[in-house]
Amino acid sequence: MILAVLSALAEPTRLEAMRLLADGSEHCVCELMRELGATQSRMSRHMQVLKHAGLVVDRRDAQWVRYRLNPDLSPPLARLVDAALDRELAAQERAA
Repeated sequence: MILAVLSALAEPTRLEAMRLLADGSEHCVCELMRELGATQSRMSRHMQVLKHAGLVVDRRDAQWVRYRLNPDLSPPLARLVDAALDRELAAQERAA
């Protein structure tokens, strides 16, 4: 499982999607597409990788699929995700 999580977080678009989901609310693919500049099919594939890694959960709402961070992440995985998001944010701040 840890390999799937690390692999999922290693891709920049997925990491950025995780950052958007870290606000605690649900986001539909259309919102994620707009924020990340990705096509619908590309964004859906990225979200499926995150879902299969156990990092996000989804909920169907009519024709929309809404994603949020998995609230049942184990504490070690939650710390790993937090560390990945913090590290990426620090790298972006250094580059600015």
